[in-house]
Amino acid sequence: MPGYKSIETNVIENELVDPHKWVERYADYLYTYSITRVNDEDQARDLVQETFLAALQKMDKFEGKCSERTWLTAIIKNKIIDIYRKKSSGLLKITDNIATGQEDDFFNHTDGHWKEAHSPRDINFDPHDPLIKKEFNRILQKCMQKLPALWLSVFTMKHMDDELTEVICSELKVTPSNFWVIIHRAKLNLRACLQKNWT
Repeated sequence: MPGYKSIETNVIENELVDPHKWVERYADYLYTYSITRVNDEDQARDLVQETFLAALQKMDKFEGKCSERTWLTAIIKNKIIDIYRKKSSGLLKITDNIATGQEDDFFNHTDGHWKEAHSPRDINFDPHDPLIKKEFNRILQKCMQKLPALWLSVFTMKHMDDELTEVICSELKVTPSNFWVIIHRAKLNLRACLQKNWT
């Protein structure tokens, strides 16, 4: 099989990583990481497999400056961003001159935070209760699935991956003003969905 020998050589020569234990150590973590970002079980499983394969092919470049887990997470993160790009590239981009009146009503334009009068009501969420947390996350995922692909991509990169706005705009090819419109609308939609479905 082409490339098989070089992969085996990498496994032997690079003592900083142990691919024989990747599935046992990292498969569940990487699956959870991806499922919360792509909302598709089959795609999440494929992403984990693709990540392991890509890592095997890049083992000679791993220098041990970070942990195996961090390195594998970076690989899967890049694969997820590729998916975001593909999903959002077919969508019509929001124009720069879009009316943002609704967003101005709800959000402070200087920092993007909710205005006090429109701040979401308390949803009685106890993050220390594992059952409540699991149920809340299930509902949140369902609400996120309802977002348009571009909105979901922007929201996930900003609020789950803590990416810089400049990085998101560059990766997804959106202007800064488009970014703010998208993020505000995503927040409004998620707030409405959560308030409707979480009691």
